[in-house]
Amino acid sequence: MSLSPARLDRFARHIVLPEIGGAGQVALAHAHVAVIGLGGIGSPALQYLAGAGIGHFTLVDDDTVDASNLQRQTIFTTRDIGHGKATSARRWLANFDEALKVEISDARITADNAGGLIEKADLVLDGTDNFATRLAVSDACVAERIPLLSAAVGRFQGQVGAFAGHLPGQPCYRCFVGDAFDAEDCDTCAEDGMLGAMAGWVGTFAAMQATRVLLQGVSSFGEPDYGRLHILDGMKPGMRTLTIAKDPACKGCASP
Repeated sequence: MSLSPARLDRFARHIVLPEIGGAGQVALAHAHVAVIGLGGIGSPALQYLAGAGIGHFTLVDDDTVDASNLQRQTIFTTRDIGHGKATSARRWLANFDEALKVEISDARITADNAGGLIEKADLVLDGTDNFATRLAVSDACVAERIPLLSAAVGRFQGQVGAFAGHLPGQPCYRCFVGDAFDAEDCDTCAEDGMLGAMAGWVGTFAAMQATRVLLQGVSSFGEPDYGRLHILDGMKPGMRTLTIAKDPACKGCASP
């Protein structure tokens, strides 16, 4: 696959980077990313992934746009209030770049349907807001042998980690949090609050890490960082990184 003159011009600032180059940009154009959750993380992540030239998206969110979302969910406007987030996100993408291929689902993702929703993706980016959904997505990624980029945010802190539990020696998200959180028991930003720019920082950092995963083996930027969790602190500000070990007894990714 080669890029047309118009696409070469659009992505020239990427292509001129030796760490990405023409081969990297072509790889991104071929890539298929499933974005699960189109809220405070999914919105800015989607913007920068689309801007990076990812050619194919699957968007999954069963929620509708609320006025309180607009403080941090940057793809939505007042006109989107009351409309489905997946439909509104597809409209944003169509206005941004008509060359993108986009599929949507407004189904609530569960352990039963997660595999079918992500099965054709090269990477899953999960920005959902409860552990039950995150664990269902993680288990599906292991089963479908798809890398997972998991991101979360609250108040002034966020975290972004890349997981590949289907690979030998690599942990999955369940290795990190265990089995105690399969219930939907997370605190919500409605209760705790959230700095809008903090969600943006986590979302854009997740987009950068997703680009690393997608360029593995193609360009020098392709270092997927599997098993490393980056914790972003908006109060200091600063960032620290933890290494997540594979749990040999993990029910999500342990060998039978």
